Parts: sequence; C-alpha cells; structure tokens
Amino acid sequence: MDTTIDWAWYRSLLAVLDEGSLSGAARALGLTQPTVGRHIAALEAALAQPLFTRSPSGLLATDAARALRPYAEAMHSTAAALERAARSQGRGADGGVQGVVRVTASEVVGVELLPPLLAALREQHPALVVELVLSNRVQDLLQREADIAVRMTPPQQAQLVAQRVGVIELGLHAHERYLARHGRPESLDALDGHALIGFDQPSDYLRRLARQFKLQREHFALRADSDLAQLALLRAGAGLGFCQVPLARQDPTLQRVLPQAISIPLETWVTMHEDLRNSPRCRVTFDALVAGLGRYINAAARP
Repeated sequence: MDTTIDWAWYRSLLAVLDEGSLSGAARALGLTQPTVGRHIAALEAALAQPLFTRSPSGLLATDAARALRPYAEAMHSTAAALERAARSQGRGADGGVQGVVRVTASEVVGVELLPPLLAALREQHPALVVELVLSNRVQDLLQREADIAVRMTPPQQAQLVAQRVGVIELGLHAHERYLARHGRPESLDALDGHALIGFDQPSDYLRRLARQFKLQREHFALRADSDLAQLALLRAGAGLGFCQVPLARQDPTLQRVLPQAISIPLETWVTMHEDLRNSPRCRVTFDALVAGLGRYINAAARP
C-alpha cells in the first residue's frame, strides 16, 4: 500500500463509528455528508477493504473498522495535544491575555450563571475570545472538544486539572400562580395530584430521582430533555419542577416546595486539561469561573 492516508479520513472514520451514520458524523465534524462519504470511500480504497456495511438502523462497522478504532483514537489524542501546545501561550506582545478559549457547561449554568462572569472577564481582558458551548453531554476535554468545562460530577481522567467549587442544591419549586390555583403539596404522596415537570428520555439524573423519590418518567405531566425548557415551564406556572435553589431565590415568584423532603446536592467542578495549566488565556478563564461560581454558591449558603 503506497497511498498516503490523510488524517482527516481517520477523523471521519471515528465520527462515523461514534454517530453510526454519515449525516451524524457530518454534523459532529461540521462537514457536509458527501465530504464524509468521500473520506470513508477513500480510506476503504486505500486499505483495500470495506469499513462499513449498510443496515436499516444505519452503518455497521466491520471488523476492520473496529480494529482501526484504537489507533485512530490515539492519532486524535495526539492531534489534540499538538493543538493545545500550539495554542498554549495566549499572551500578546503587549503582555495582555489574548486568544480563544472554549468553555462548556450545562444549559442552565451557561445561560443563567456564566454570562455575567464572562462579561466581567472580557472587560478585564478585551483581547480574549470566549466560545461558550451549552450541552448536557460531558464534553471530552482530552479530545479537545473544549478547553474548560463546568461539570456537576467529579472528573474521572487523571490528565485533567480540576477545582471543586462547592455544592449547588436542587429543590422542587413552583410558580406562585400555580400554587394559588392548585395548592401546595404537603407530602411526597401529595405530588400525585400535581403536574410535574421532568425529563423525557432516560438519564442518570432520572434514575437518581426514581431511586431517591420514587419518581418515574410516567409521573411527569410535562417532559423535556432541555433544562432551559423545563425552567421556562416552571416560570410559566405550568407545574412543579426542579431548579437550583440559589437561582430560584433570585426570583420571588418561584417558591420552594417540600424542602425537607426533596434536596439534591450537585457537586460543582471546573476542569481543564493539564496541558493548558500554563496557558494565560485558559488560566485566567479557569480562575474567573472558579471565583465567580464560588461566590454564587457561598451567597446561597448565607441565611
């Protein structure tokens, strides 16, 4: 085999393996579906063997594709490390912090908590460019999907720098208009007579609710997998829903229900790859998020 194999072909291979289709891989990579298809076809031609077979459920990986996966992942990790190293300085000739930093957080944290922190950060460092990625999916910092992540679970990878900033409490809340119409439940059993707002698709969070409070998907009268949609429904007075306690305290129309019976602590962490610890742009952003989220949590703890 004397054909030079482009790294982009392996990158497309990984995306198709992860997404199960050319269209899904194209969306994940920010490419067109025909481009991803050409990459896979070119890789198959270079290797002289098929990598996927078509089925009603999507593309099925062949043994050859599965055998290539760990090597392609190693190449991906190396490419990400090269990019981190190339971008790690981030300080201009005048000594100011500059460059792009990519921050990921959940929808509610990204919309309700981070904007004022990032606005203050940009006032201090106007040459800094911030990309804010809102997703409840845990972005892979090792694969360079983001530089810094705000997470509600402790990181598992040893290559990450992590700072625990405290615990954010979740509680059950309702708008005062809903409570005026339907009354306030005084026990967990009384929730059966109320409209509950919750998730649609099964998740670790939903399983936790089921274990702790015996709440199943079927109990939710209004279902949405978007945290922002649930919060909007709660603010609209549609029913009882879960909300961060300090966030709800900022809105006097949202009232907490059954505080002694329902309390979910969420450990909050700010994390980044260890390769970025000496990057000025990442360091100042990391420190600003730790300090700002810490103030939010500490203010909530004060009576």
